[in-house]
Amino acid sequence: MADQAKKTVFTRESTGLVKNVSFIDAITLNLGNMSVGAGLGTIGLTTGLLAANAAGVVNSGFNLVLTSLIAFVISIPQIIVYTMMTRRLPRTGGDYVWSSRSFGGFIGSSFSFMGYTLETLAYLALIALSAVFAIGGVLVSLGSTSSYAVDLSVPGNLFKSVLGITGTAATNGLIEQFAVGAVIFAVLIAINIFSPRIGYKLVSVMIIVGVISLVAAILTLFTAGSNGINNYMNFENTKFFADTNITAVAANTPSTAGAFNWNGVFFMIPFFAIFVYPWLNAGPAVGSEIKSKSAVRWNVPISAVISLTLITAAFGAMYYAGGFRFVSGALTGSATSGTFNFWTMAMGVTTIYPLQVLIGIGWIVWNIGVLAYGVIVFSRYLFAQSFDRFLPSQLSYVSPRYSSPIYAHVIDLVITIGLIGSAAFVYGTLSSLFGNVVAAMIYFIVVALAATYYAMKHEKGSAKWLLGGSGIVMAIVFAYISYLFLHYPAIWGGNITAYSYVVASFVIGAVIYLVSQNYHKRQGVDISLAYKEIPPE
Repeated sequence: MADQAKKTVFTRESTGLVKNVSFIDAITLNLGNMSVGAGLGTIGLTTGLLAANAAGVVNSGFNLVLTSLIAFVISIPQIIVYTMMTRRLPRTGGDYVWSSRSFGGFIGSSFSFMGYTLETLAYLALIALSAVFAIGGVLVSLGSTSSYAVDLSVPGNLFKSVLGITGTAATNGLIEQFAVGAVIFAVLIAINIFSPRIGYKLVSVMIIVGVISLVAAILTLFTAGSNGINNYMNFENTKFFADTNITAVAANTPSTAGAFNWNGVFFMIPFFAIFVYPWLNAGPAVGSEIKSKSAVRWNVPISAVISLTLITAAFGAMYYAGGFRFVSGALTGSATSGTFNFWTMAMGVTTIYPLQVLIGIGWIVWNIGVLAYGVIVFSRYLFAQSFDRFLPSQLSYVSPRYSSPIYAHVIDLVITIGLIGSAAFVYGTLSSLFGNVVAAMIYFIVVALAATYYAMKHEKGSAKWLLGGSGIVMAIVFAYISYLFLHYPAIWGGNITAYSYVVASFVIGAVIYLVSQNYHKRQGVDISLAYKEIPPE
């Protein structure tokens, strides 16, 4: 009877997806998800907002190395949860499967739809624009004097007002930023539709190139010496906004830059939550496509440790090369106007042109690699939700010719390009999309509690208490991070539009479930039965 129920409820007896994912692919997919390179390129934009909007809350005495270590430590329960649950339920959709099988279709589907499916689209739009800023920034850094390169390098209205740029000039480049971001994303979608195997390999190649460039940038900063900052000052003044005449003194403001501040350390945890440590779900989301059991078992902890090493070493190299006060001041001071970040600092401290090119390529490919991972993983969540009949069954269609979920990719393309345009034209700032990340933080609470429920129901002995306890601690951690997002909306993108997007995502998911349940009931199918069974591979 159970087999008959599965055949009736699921759209078919097997997913139709192919085991294309190698051990390296699984790790690089997670590294793309954890977005270290993108975070290092966006740090100056984030801390610029911090300085402008939280002067009374935290000064620039935060220590990014210490915050990174703390953020990793509090992510250890999540690493345990995802490692153990992936080994037990290696299915397409990953944590969506765990949460929906623990709490039923209504809760599992609604929170997953809000917290990952639609939240991912907003994040991918943010990364698409980050890729555009990286392209512009690298072109300017390598000597381009084109106005188009300058317009691509700085987000909309965000920092141009600081530079005194107003009127029409303040909106220059918005069309170009949107067009370049949309084209990059459309090309990645096309690759994954017509050759999903190449799509996986593309992520691996880009992330590996990105890691090599990142390591080269770290070593460049560590070997720069005292002349490195002088080189950077010349680089910043001649390559970006010469009229600001940046000096070491200007970059060192405010005067509190040298003060250590515990409040600032914890205040920056949401930055790592946006980009790095929580994003362990890419490998698990393609669990049924992973070739080896070793990859299923180890992809989460290995990728987490690699990400910890890379981003902590990168921030450490910045402090070592420039000194704590200089880096803190440059990250928050108005003089650098968002152009200062890990990548521009690494390019600036050296005068070796080929090395600058290598570092610049790394900055760009990290962002495109994140987009490439997102195209794959988003389609798998959409696929899994459709396979359970929560979403229309057409979205689980896999082309027999290309072995790819074509309709899921097309939905991704249409909505994400709309969000890229919205972010570029309506807000003109990266932070307009940050607020949506709180949806994922809330979803991770549900995933954590689902793991605890699973442990209490299915596990025995030490595994029961390890998984169950880790789930409880993980839920507490994400409740705290959600509080930080909501308590400081001016920094983390909180606004009525962002919060409306989050609420609307949950409401739409809930309505879709109820409509689907009612529709299929008329067809003689009870979709709630799907959430009592583990989906096939």
